[in-house]
Amino acid sequence: MEELSSDLAIVKGGSVALSTSPYNVQMTNPVDPADSAFPAGTTAPSFSGLSPEIVLDALDSVGIRGDGRLLALNSYENRVYQVWRDDAPPLVAKFYRPARWTPAQIHEEHAFVDELVEQELPVVPAMKLADAETLHQYQGFRFAVFAKHGGRAPELEQAGTLEWLGRFIGRIHAIGAVKPFISRPAIDIASFGEESRNYLLSNDFVPLPLRGAYFSVLEQALDGVRRCYDRACETAMIRLHGDCHCGNVLWTDAGPHFVDFDDSRTGPAIQDLWMLLSGERGDQVRQLGDLLAGYEDFHEFDTRQLHLTEALRTLRLMHYAAWLARRWNDPAFPIAFPWFNTERYWQDRILELREQVALMDEPPLWQ
Repeated sequence: MEELSSDLAIVKGGSVALSTSPYNVQMTNPVDPADSAFPAGTTAPSFSGLSPEIVLDALDSVGIRGDGRLLALNSYENRVYQVWRDDAPPLVAKFYRPARWTPAQIHEEHAFVDELVEQELPVVPAMKLADAETLHQYQGFRFAVFAKHGGRAPELEQAGTLEWLGRFIGRIHAIGAVKPFISRPAIDIASFGEESRNYLLSNDFVPLPLRGAYFSVLEQALDGVRRCYDRACETAMIRLHGDCHCGNVLWTDAGPHFVDFDDSRTGPAIQDLWMLLSGERGDQVRQLGDLLAGYEDFHEFDTRQLHLTEALRTLRLMHYAAWLARRWNDPAFPIAFPWFNTERYWQDRILELREQVALMDEPPLWQ
């Protein structure tokens, strides 16, 4: 499992997070043709056509003149660049994966972050450039531009860090609960679990000798997820960051900055908390207590959602395997994830899901 340790640290709630953030994904976001920038009968462009010249020309089209220097930042789902300028500080340009989000869905993400900025939350919004727009298009590529913010990963073991993070997440959720997303989808059993299973089943990614065992344990895991949701009863679904792990928090002496709302979805509040938990059960109980001590200063937490912690972790594991499969025709993925789709990979996934089946039947972390 050595080659998987850094990736799974995020999924398993570890404090180590890759800057590449391979979990920044949604895989089941069909594009509404009426809301697509691509005319009927045409296809979305490929990232293989996103040359440095196109990146610079795209930025020039919205009034940003780079000096020719670009640094490709670690990102698999989108293409993200630091852009230097002669007469101003560098910026960060994000080119969205074609056909993944609709313009309406991206605008909702930007609008949510703008709401947080208005309430003085430490987040990084998309800049308003040409015609005061935040989302732009050039030769079929959709892109946005952000101010560059530095920082380091938060030290979760340092006294007060988790409580500080909890306060800001509570403030984000207080605003996220004011109104719903209209276009962006939800974190739920159907999209993260069932559709992930169906994609892997219909595309023959799992080696034949392991198919029976893998899909059998997958069904057991989905049954466990459903039981967790039944125990949690009806819980509030709010607008979330959606991918709130340490890799998406930049820490400075002034505190945290939350970045990359690309995975914003509707979901239960616990989704933005569980990925900050790590270690043994006793450690996680303490960490959760610290988070909620800050969180509940600004937003009430429904403790029934604690039944969803391992269910959401299980859905994320399913989601990740299917995300890799869906992106496997992107040349960057076989290079970055050479261990995917090997027999050992699927054997490890079977063991991992069996562990999750057992964990989902244990009592929640904090009753």
